[in-house]
Amino acid sequence: MQGRCGVVAYVPYRGVAQPKKRQFDARAFLNWPGVAGRVVNYRPAATIYSQGDPCDTILYIQQGSVKLSVLSQGGKEAIIGVLGAGDFFGEGALASQPLRLATATTMIASRIRLIPKRQMIRLLHDQHAFSDRFIAHMLARNTRLEEDLVDQLFNASEKRLARTLLLLARYGKPDGLRHVLPRISQEVLAEIVGTTRSRVNFFMNKFRKLGFIDYNGCLKVHHALLSVVLHDSPPSER
Repeated sequence: MQGRCGVVAYVPYRGVAQPKKRQFDARAFLNWPGVAGRVVNYRPAATIYSQGDPCDTILYIQQGSVKLSVLSQGGKEAIIGVLGAGDFFGEGALASQPLRLATATTMIASRIRLIPKRQMIRLLHDQHAFSDRFIAHMLARNTRLEEDLVDQLFNASEKRLARTLLLLARYGKPDGLRHVLPRISQEVLAEIVGTTRSRVNFFMNKFRKLGFIDYNGCLKVHHALLSVVLHDSPPSER
């Protein structure tokens, strides 16, 4: 699963008309001369912040990909989200959250903007257009994370893997017909899905045999994979 090209996906599903959405672009606001903060370049697998660190900044992904994970008292780690360019994270600071509840780690080389809490609050108060789009963006992201939790609780691992691949492919996003994602191992996929690597390998081979994905160095996710998510039972081989 690890190849030099990463993961390539084709979106959206051409058989269904996709509604046009107003894309959220915060960079124009964040690049204003009066906006404080700094931009930091991180290497792959770098820790941006750790669970339990002080929560005093909001972060914005200009380039790259970030995974959020939590560690239980028993030492068990779980990945709770994967974010990409254009996403905010660490927004708990706005709700006076004193400590980070998760660990943020880069999946590939990433460029992250760190915005002090007070600066972000001032932006939200003074720039109504920015405030409206930021709130809509965060609500949409939180809804997706809730759907991920429901998916984790009630759906079979095969369907969860299919949905994970589609989410990583940014299915239905307004950013073009294909999107190149960071290299992601079957171990990481297993952590996200909540199953074993052997099960992920089994389902990936099945998806490839059914024509839902292709991978030979690069992984290509076809829109037909959506059928696994939409159907109540797994598709049968023909």
